[in-house]
Amino acid sequence: MFLENTVNHEEQFGWIEVICGSMFSGKTEELIRRLKRAQFAKQKVEIFKPTIDTRYHDEKVISHDANEIRSTPVPSAANIRLLADDCDVVGIDEAQFFDDEIVTVCNDLANKGIRVVVAGLDMDFRGKPFGPMPNLMATAEYVTKVHAVCTRTGNLAQFSFRKAVTNDLVLLGETEEYEPLSRGAYFHAMKKERINKMEVKDAETLNNNPKK
Repeated sequence: MFLENTVNHEEQFGWIEVICGSMFSGKTEELIRRLKRAQFAKQKVEIFKPTIDTRYHDEKVISHDANEIRSTPVPSAANIRLLADDCDVVGIDEAQFFDDEIVTVCNDLANKGIRVVVAGLDMDFRGKPFGPMPNLMATAEYVTKVHAVCTRTGNLAQFSFRKAVTNDLVLLGETEEYEPLSRGAYFHAMKKERINKMEVKDAETLNNNPKK
């Protein structure tokens, strides 16, 4: 459970909160909730997201259930450092798409007394740690892992299974391209995918080398 830090005015340092999980797990929803609470408390809040994320809106962070908050799209992590002066709270969505400098940026902001709230996918579609997220989680004071519900078993889901046929690491998408799966469902889905690829490869080999 996430416990918000109490304010110690003698220590002029902020902290980092990471919200992570699979697709459709409510990461952005939780990010927006925390940032709106800070806004309600009259704190100065700035929200950033990578410019490549244009699924719902160019200049807003919007969750799957249509909650939204104004944001500033930036092409790289370095831009956040330049635009986050005089903030009390900085929110960052889709952190997995940023370059590795995002880790240094978040720590620099926290060292300046800013509360940094970061949301992102912890694993890519292959089930591997995604971009800078492992290092962000390691240096954060608070890490909240949220879960989706597996579309095949109804259990908690922590994997983002890609239904689209492409090996590109970055593929923006929604329910047409991804579905959240539990460990067991993901294991069986990936096994089936490997078998299908082997069958296709064997068929291609036979077609290219027909018996005389």
